[in-house]
Amino acid sequence: MLNVGVGGEETNRKMMGAEDLIAGAIRLREMRSGAQVLDALEETTHSLGADGVLMSGIPMPGRSVGPLLLRVNWWECHDEDLAGAVDPLFAEALRATSPVIISDSSPGLVTESPLYRTAVSHGASALLCVPVRSLQPYQGVVLAAGPSFSLDEFSLLTLGFFCDQAFRRLFAVGAVSPDRPGHLSARERSVVGMSAGGMTASDIAKALAISQRTVHAHLQNASDKLRARNKTQTVIEAIRYGQISL
Repeated sequence: MLNVGVGGEETNRKMMGAEDLIAGAIRLREMRSGAQVLDALEETTHSLGADGVLMSGIPMPGRSVGPLLLRVNWWECHDEDLAGAVDPLFAEALRATSPVIISDSSPGLVTESPLYRTAVSHGASALLCVPVRSLQPYQGVVLAAGPSFSLDEFSLLTLGFFCDQAFRRLFAVGAVSPDRPGHLSARERSVVGMSAGGMTASDIAKALAISQRTVHAHLQNASDKLRARNKTQTVIEAIRYGQISL
């Protein structure tokens, strides 16, 4: 994964800068429908040099991305094509802490990711991945692919702000639900969070006025949902999927 801009040939598109992205983020506040917000997101990625774009929530472990897809305009790929195994690009979005540009010099990803492979086959040698993390426990991502992206570090960060504001607006107009299939319940998040903080089952039981058996049941349910093998992995996966924070 490259955290740098990828230069390329000039296009006839009007390239957007950081000031344009900030102005666009302000205009999002006036939008009253999810379709308007998604249109603005798509138009922005096209202005940056994208030919394909995908906007979605990031699925919980073992869950399909299908119910979380917001818009797919990715050449011949359609919603139903993504209903099976989750594309590795969503794992890249989980690892990213800020917007990044991935180049086709990542042969492993090209081989493993059907989405990226499709993009490369249509002449897209760069892929833009923008994670949306500020709405936890929900996690979202904007993926865009094109021949090149010429964005400096500040513009990338500003793009992250724009996408964050777009998803906030999607929530505000009721176009996105904060719940993801397989997410932890509020009580499960509390128990896992306390466990991550070093509290024992006895401590948690006293704090929540429940039995230790119930504490263990919540931990087991969380482990099952996160596909974790033990308590340590449960905590790690809960953090990774935005279910708890430290």
